[in-house]
Amino acid sequence: MQKTAKRHRPLKFIEALAALLVLALVAVLSPASASPLDAAMDKVFTVRSNDSEDRFLGSAFVWADGTVAVTNAHVVGTAEEVRLIDRHGTDLTALVIARDPVRDVAVISLPTTTEGLQLAENAPALGDEVFALGAPLGIEFTLTEGRISTLARQTDIAVPMLMLQHDAAVNPGSSGGPLVDAEGHLIGMNSQIADGSRMFVGIAYAIPTAELQRIVQGLIEETLPPFPTLGLTARPVDRQIAETLNLPAQGLLIDAVAPGSLGETAGLKAGDIITQASGTTLTLPGDFAFAIEAASADGEATLTILRSGQEQTVTLALTDTEPTGLRTREAPRAPATVTSYTFAELGVTLDDKGTVTALTDNSPALLAGLAKGDRILAINGTAQDLATYQLTAPALLLLQSPGGQTRHIRLDPWHAPEGVRPVGGANVLDPDVVVF
Repeated sequence: MQKTAKRHRPLKFIEALAALLVLALVAVLSPASASPLDAAMDKVFTVRSNDSEDRFLGSAFVWADGTVAVTNAHVVGTAEEVRLIDRHGTDLTALVIARDPVRDVAVISLPTTTEGLQLAENAPALGDEVFALGAPLGIEFTLTEGRISTLARQTDIAVPMLMLQHDAAVNPGSSGGPLVDAEGHLIGMNSQIADGSRMFVGIAYAIPTAELQRIVQGLIEETLPPFPTLGLTARPVDRQIAETLNLPAQGLLIDAVAPGSLGETAGLKAGDIITQASGTTLTLPGDFAFAIEAASADGEATLTILRSGQEQTVTLALTDTEPTGLRTREAPRAPATVTSYTFAELGVTLDDKGTVTALTDNSPALLAGLAKGDRILAINGTAQDLATYQLTAPALLLLQSPGGQTRHIRLDPWHAPEGVRPVGGANVLDPDVVVF
């Protein structure tokens, strides 16, 4: 019996070794399971126009419930149908069922339910590694890596949105693509690049998942109040304006109120300074958009304003409207030479109604934004006798253009502007002015 046992022992060892070799070979030859990022890329689409032009529009991805795709509103524009193409070549014609142009989110119905991107359970932290998936510059199904550089950045003071800032490379075409963590879980949707050239310079912005969840569900269920257009053109009360008017550097100065708008109905006027909205003090310019969004559920907002130095309260009705944009201007300075100026000394010729009939080419008022045909309504919030008025300090002028639009300019004769000359009675650039 002992001899028999000894004789079979080497055979059993060889059989065991052979079994291990077979298992190892199977493991090597078997297809590897997809990595989390690879699996996430399977849920990304390129978006193209559903017409004969077949234009590339941007990126999109399958939402968590698997019934819809999500992208930016600026990707689909006004299109009612688009084509969604995944990296395996599946080409779907899909219906755009909802869009929010202000918050820049659009929802696209999918023909069949599929597996969506899982939402990250925890909010990202500063410095977390992130991955941007999409089609930058039309280069399909590209992944780039970066880190969260800021957790809550308001990129447009007229929009109530705090974005994730990161440095994963994104470019035109990346819009609407997902921003995911190392597990392939969704933490945001890439939406903006922080550069006027539209090319990546190290700063990109994504709508965070928590905001997306609120907006997407609200759009699908038709419970999200549209952000109202107020018909106001306003600028932050910056340090220079505040010093000119002897006020704190906070709030919004109204440049113009559109006829027939919500702002005009509320009684707002050019020259008013909004200091509070529904109990929220406008410490930062962007506070106004958040206050208006919060008040939308009630259908109205109570505004505290300064008019000619006097505090007043107005009620602003809030209804469904569309989004708005930006404009701006700047003006550098030079040493003081005299202590006071009349308008004539500034090269400005006025008629008896305060309308500009002529300006010299080197007039400081021209480069500050004054144009022929403008009428000067007020200086520092008060009507003045313009024939005798002397500027002894920088002044804030309320103007009315020939078309009836009103706006403010800051006139400082003691400093030589290097700004842009006005075109057609309006300034070409003015980064301080925001339309609500």
